[in-house]
Amino acid sequence: MWLARESRSVSRPFGRRRLGAALLAVTTAAGLALAGCSSDADVASENLSKAAEDFKINRRVVFYNGITDSYILSIEGFCSVETEENNKLTVTCKVGNEYKKHFLGRSDNVTWFAEQLGTANVSTDHYKVFFKPSTILPDVDVK
Repeated sequence: MWLARESRSVSRPFGRRRLGAALLAVTTAAGLALAGCSSDADVASENLSKAAEDFKINRRVVFYNGITDSYILSIEGFCSVETEENNKLTVTCKVGNEYKKHFLGRSDNVTWFAEQLGTANVSTDHYKVFFKPSTILPDVDVK
């Protein structure tokens, strides 16, 4: 059994397009306001972190034994450092066109620090965003 509905024209103050445009404007304004609240140090720090993730920052990562006052391990080069749960650390370094990955652990008497070996020219006026199509598009092997 079919039920017929009465068609009515209801005027709404905001159509879908207007609502979408208003939402976009509010979101953009909020984003700009939040970006405007960042200090120069915050923006520079974020840009340095992004540059390090792209292997553009020369670093020295040192593991230090607090009991023996000695270095356990030192890694130097264009390295990205990622901290993980359970006091674990991953250091990935670019060597020419190849990469090396190190997995390390930290204990109650062993600590680590990463030192930036040189200066880097990063902006404090704007953030950098890097898109890598190779990470968005899958690598498909056809046999």
